[in-house]
Amino acid sequence: CGKCEFQCSKEEETKGLRSGFKECWKQTLGWSDDDFAEPNVLELWSSRKKDHFIQIEEKIKLTELEMDDILPESDDRPGLSVKERQWLQIEKVQTGDEEAFFDATGLKLEMDKWVYPLHFIDFETSMVAIPFNKGKRPYEAIAFQFSHHLVQKDGTVTHAGEYLETRIGLFPNFDFVRELKRQLEKDQGTIFRYATHENTYLNHIYRQLKEEGTSIPDGEKLCDFIKSITASSSSSAEKWAGKRMMVDLWHLVKRYYYDPKTRGQNSIKNVLPAILNSSDFLKAKYSQRNYNSANFKNWQWLEIKNDEVVDPYKKLPKMFQDVSDKNIQLLSEEDELRNGGAALTAYARMQFSSMSEIERAELASALKRYCELDTLAMVMIFEAWREWIASAT
Repeated sequence: CGKCEFQCSKEEETKGLRSGFKECWKQTLGWSDDDFAEPNVLELWSSRKKDHFIQIEEKIKLTELEMDDILPESDDRPGLSVKERQWLQIEKVQTGDEEAFFDATGLKLEMDKWVYPLHFIDFETSMVAIPFNKGKRPYEAIAFQFSHHLVQKDGTVTHAGEYLETRIGLFPNFDFVRELKRQLEKDQGTIFRYATHENTYLNHIYRQLKEEGTSIPDGEKLCDFIKSITASSSSSAEKWAGKRMMVDLWHLVKRYYYDPKTRGQNSIKNVLPAILNSSDFLKAKYSQRNYNSANFKNWQWLEIKNDEVVDPYKKLPKMFQDVSDKNIQLLSEEDELRNGGAALTAYARMQFSSMSEIERAELASALKRYCELDTLAMVMIFEAWREWIASAT
């Protein structure tokens, strides 16, 4: 049920679309529309007991759970443990508390370790059954795009760089790392990613470079760079943890921040709208038409309708005119295999589909805009946190 494909948003229902999920639960549980407005155990973050709660305990709404169902306890690490965060989510529902939880003290200790300027990076990648390139194996890891935002100590934010390779038949990974290395080696500033994706793909490229051996003249330098900013994967025979290892912003969200508006979701596309609605600093800064980069001119990121911030991703032009919003949502769900699914689909089309140079340029432009917003979203999260910490001290 948690991954039912037959869900509808409220907006879609107002347009006459029907939710198979709701029809099923109404028939099985006798629920009314009002019941669906209440958070249920399917929303409980990182819980392996959802089936148990529903089938054995017959507890479906979060209001029906008790502390003994979770047994929240510390894991002796900074921030919230998984069980503490689960109980926080439940407790906020049960008490009607809609305020965001923010551990300013704990996060400040993390921030004090960071070195400016701060680098925020995001990759777009592909791993498909039929290889795009001659001589490559099925499910070969391909990294074809990245975005890079930079934050100075004085708070200045710039879109410092990007990379996108869309030429047909060209294996992009090694040029991808060369450009990433060029942009990040100018200083020793802290580097941020969101979740494990970037670390995983750099590990894949490290393996590819080792397999190529001396046929890649700068292969050893590229491998050394990868090792300096990553940790080795669990499957790697060689173990390392780079001195400049990327900081996982997703991990910090899970340990130090929770907003009930996310309904237990931690993907950047869920966290961003929640934090924009909570931060007066972000509302003031990004409601101005003053954002400029190679992809945006005098752009206004933040718009408020009906007292709610409009999701910035919804302000971007559609990447595909022939794909429904629902299918794009399915492509973009928070799943390791489908992470960045819309970008993967765009890249596949540019490799395999016949299109004009105008169409190719338009699709490349859309890819750059979406990827740039991914790293800007990370910056916005950081900026809100920094402002809240400053206000608390």
